[in-house]
Amino acid sequence: RGSGEAMQLSSKKKLHALSLAEKIQVLELLDESKMSQSEVARRFQVSQPQISRICKNKEKLLADWCSGTANRERKRKRESKYSSIDEALLCWYHIARAKAWDVTGPMLLHKAKELADIMGQDFVPSIGWLVRWKRRNNVGFGARHVLVPPLPPEPPSPGLMAQAQLPLSLKDFSPEDVFGCAAVPLLYRAVPGIMGACDRVQVLLCANSRGTEKRRVLVGGLQVAPTCFFGISSEALPASYHPNLGIPWSEWLAQFDKDMGQQGRQVALLLAAQVVEELAGLPGLYHVRLLPLSASSTTPPLPSSVVGAFKAYYRHRLLGKLAAIQSKRDGTSLTEARAGLTVLDALHMAAAAWAKVPPQLILSSFIQEGLAPGKTPLSLDRGSDMPPVPSGLSREDFLRFVDLEGEEPGPGVCKEETSTEDEESGRKEGFEPLPTKADALQALGTLRRWFECNSTSPELFEKFYDCEEVVERLCCL
Repeated sequence: RGSGEAMQLSSKKKLHALSLAEKIQVLELLDESKMSQSEVARRFQVSQPQISRICKNKEKLLADWCSGTANRERKRKRESKYSSIDEALLCWYHIARAKAWDVTGPMLLHKAKELADIMGQDFVPSIGWLVRWKRRNNVGFGARHVLVPPLPPEPPSPGLMAQAQLPLSLKDFSPEDVFGCAAVPLLYRAVPGIMGACDRVQVLLCANSRGTEKRRVLVGGLQVAPTCFFGISSEALPASYHPNLGIPWSEWLAQFDKDMGQQGRQVALLLAAQVVEELAGLPGLYHVRLLPLSASSTTPPLPSSVVGAFKAYYRHRLLGKLAAIQSKRDGTSLTEARAGLTVLDALHMAAAAWAKVPPQLILSSFIQEGLAPGKTPLSLDRGSDMPPVPSGLSREDFLRFVDLEGEEPGPGVCKEETSTEDEESGRKEGFEPLPTKADALQALGTLRRWFECNSTSPELFEKFYDCEEVVERLCCL
């Protein structure tokens, strides 16, 4: 009996899935000949119910065949779990191809993640997902849909000026691919009523018009190797440091271009016309297109309200830092407290201030300045986008303090920048030893104990736990 059942099972026809092209042939046979469904089933070595299902789906099959976008050799059409992202990406792909963009795999992955974020879906596209998406939508199967151009790209233009003169406009880029940047002068340790000429640094800020991407802050100073950087890893710093007040445009643009290339993107960078003129002769860029603003334009390449918010958050953090120094050392004057602040402190405060500038403020400001598409400018609630006024200052005094750079600094002399060799060597000899792993772990215990004794909120403890976990992991490396 067992062998009989086995023979019965082996004699059954194996499931044979038909491709779209074969299904169309089935429909043609049924329409043009007098063959029955059973006869057609025998010819294609499938079951009669399969032929019946093909007849029921006749209109859909014909629509897929005529559209030219379906893979005609694919046998089963499985719907994607993220069908809305699938459709949105396909729509964007057709628009990109219509504009003759060189659409690459990394570019599609980046756009899919971006669309998922906009739709509020927790989705991270993978290479496998992209392969299946291409197969579902016949992307890359025909001559009309190619992800990689058949010919090598044209060589880059000889200089940035030639590139800047291309007939490009904001309309050629999506809002998330339009960036603005500004070099912001900053008196990094000025306090109300006290500021010195040596306190000036230059901060380069860059963000896209949607506020979803902020580039790493770059701080240019007056020192080649500030003593406060002794023993510090540059990779661990929250911002980049350049030992010159001028912006190193060549290096910065090269890194920006490299980063965008790794993401498979073509982006626009808004710059003042005079800056673009100064960049003439620099090597060409592959992925960053410079869009110079008109020389007569009063619109800054990064909205002034964004710069103002950054400076307000920086000043607020600066006053908090000074108050902490005074609290640590009883009897310390404000002048003495500011003298203890270093360029390294400025890097941390600048990175913290830039992180606090709300994305919604950036988006609204770009629209109001006409640097991003939008039918009506979004209203700006300046109260919610600015830090609270520190105690002891009126709102007018704080706003004046925020924009100190417009005033002439006093003749103060900064020892850190003008010290002699003897002073320099003496300071190096007096350096506190670099903290060890044991010091870091002990500091964590002290900080937690202080929180426990001062009625700390659960939310603050959650942030402390994150910090504690990172420190402990680094100590175990």
